[in-house]
Amino acid sequence: MALRKKFAPRRKFCRFCADPDTPLSYKNPEVLKDFVTERGKIIARRITGVCARHQRKLTREIKRARQMALLIYTATHDSTVRKKSAI
Repeated sequence: MALRKKFAPRRKFCRFCADPDTPLSYKNPEVLKDFVTERGKIIARRITGVCARHQRKLTREIKRARQMALLIYTATHDSTVRKKSAI
């Protein structure tokens, strides 16, 4: 019997702790879009690898960007998605 190595996933690290110059603000939706799915849901920190402190700040800034209409709330609010009734 050959011994197989178990899959070892790459170690996740907080992108904002590693590079403190990365802007984490509602005014920068390009950075925030990396942490939101195409349906508009905020991605969990166990998937993104962001630390707890920055995940709280990230969530707050995403919600602010949604209020300012810089990010979408859901996929139905996106201009590229067409409603079934419009077809």
